Amino acid sequence: MTTETVRAEPAAVAPAEPRVVVVTGGSRGLGAGIVESYLASGDRVAGCARSSTTEVEGWLASHPDHFLFVPADLSRSDDAKTFVDAVIERWDHVDVLINNAGVARDGILAMASDDDIDVVVDLNIKGTLYVSRLVSRRMLARRSGSIVNISSIVGRSGYRGLGVYSATKAALDGLTRSMARELGSRGITVNGIAPGYLRTEMSHGLDEGQMDQIVRRTPAGRLGDPGDIARVCQFLTDPRNDYLTGQVIVVDGGLTS
Repeated sequence: MTTETVRAEPAAVAPAEPRVVVVTGGSRGLGAGIVESYLASGDRVAGCARSSTTEVEGWLASHPDHFLFVPADLSRSDDAKTFVDAVIERWDHVDVLINNAGVARDGILAMASDDDIDVVVDLNIKGTLYVSRLVSRRMLARRSGSIVNISSIVGRSGYRGLGVYSATKAALDGLTRSMARELGSRGITVNGIAPGYLRTEMSHGLDEGQMDQIVRRTPAGRLGDPGDIARVCQFLTDPRNDYLTGQVIVVDGGLTS
């Protein structure tokens, strides 16, 4: 008597529908790297910034059906609403929100002007709150979605000359944990990423000597690049992730380990 093993044929997997991904500050640097990652995944991506860039013009030409750009100053509530309304009008819903828009002003707090403080707080905190409020309402109605807040390791360790910026990034970590508690029962994950030092325009305040010192202290032996962060965004917003939430993932090449 012989026994034959019957192998079941794998079930056909239906092609995934493109996600609708919102990336704030998605016109250059880290934001541009995140936009490119999701476009490469076949997703529909909406970006905003105060002005267009050559990267934005390129995406509009090469991905006319999958890329939307809206000029917006997210420190103003009306601009945030105009941006989110445009995304909904174009694609009806939002699956993923990457809160990346941010700005830094260098200088010790004792010498900071009211304008310096307002610019950083208004965009980094209030802009993130405005967009998250609008998008989370849409996600609550669908009972699904993923939100990632881009903070920074300086929100944890601080950095001289970046007191206001560090304060806003620490605030985003608190926001991440609070939103995860508010939205988790509705199928919405909320996580954060705290990048280390990246070779983008946000590191313009550091000279080459400071950069070299950071590299020497980093176990990975290099500064980060936007692709390092974009890959973690993809991991956290994978549709299969319905359990990892309320966490801030440090991506710094081991610098703070």
